[in-house]
Amino acid sequence: MRKHLIGLLLAALLPGAFAAAATNLPPSAELEYGVKARQSGISMGGEARLNWRHDANSYAVRIDTRAALLGRVLEESSEGGIDAQGLAPVRYAEKRFRKDATAVSFDRAAGTISFQESDKRYPIHGGEQDRTSVIWQLIAMARANPAAFRSGASYQFFVIGQRDGDPWTFQVEGQEKLRGPNGETMAWHVTRNPPPDSKEQQVDIWLAPGLNWYPIKLRFSERSDGDYIEQTLREVRLK
Repeated sequence: MRKHLIGLLLAALLPGAFAAAATNLPPSAELEYGVKARQSGISMGGEARLNWRHDANSYAVRIDTRAALLGRVLEESSEGGIDAQGLAPVRYAEKRFRKDATAVSFDRAAGTISFQESDKRYPIHGGEQDRTSVIWQLIAMARANPAAFRSGASYQFFVIGQRDGDPWTFQVEGQEKLRGPNGETMAWHVTRNPPPDSKEQQVDIWLAPGLNWYPIKLRFSERSDGDYIEQTLREVRLK
C-alpha cells in the first residue's frame, strides 16, 4: 500500500516524470560486455550480451549474462511500444541462476501494472519504466537534449521491479575518460543512490556520447555486503 501511494504521489508531485518527454532512441545494436563480479564474497568473471532493437513503434532489450564455470546466470528482457513519454514497457522478465523466471505485465488497455511474484497493482499514468528499460529511456532523453545533460542534472522515474515499484532519481555526476572498444573516450557518469535506509542496489552508469550514448560501463553494487556486478563494453555491432 505504501509503495502504491508513493507512485501516486510521484505522479502528482513530479509531473515531468510522467509528462511527454523528448526522446531520441539510439541505433539498434548488439553490445558485448566483459563482466567482473563478487557474489557471496566470491570473485568471478564472465561476459554479457545485450541486444537493443527498435523501430518507429516498438522496442525490445534482451540481456544474457554468463559467468565462467557457471554458464548463464541471468537473463533479462523488456519489450513494449513507443509513445509520447518514450519507451512504454508491456512486459518485463527476469531469470536468475537456478531460479524460475518471473515476469511483470504492463496492461495498457486496462491501465494497470501487475506482478507474477506479488499481488500488488499499480495504475499506469504514463512514463513508468522497468529496471531494464529505464536505462534506455535515460539514454533516449540524453540524446534528445544533450545540452541539458550536465553535472548536477537529475532525472526522475517510477521504476518497476519484479515485486513492486519505487521512485528512482538519476544524478549526473560529471565526465570521465574511460577505455572503450575503440580506445579512450569521454563518458558521463550517472548514479542512482537509494535512500540511506534502503536495501536497494546502487547503480552507476557511464554513457558515451561518442558511441551513440551506449552504456560503456555499468556497475550494480549491494550496500549490505559489498557484492557487485560490473560490466565494461568490449564490442558494438550496429544492426
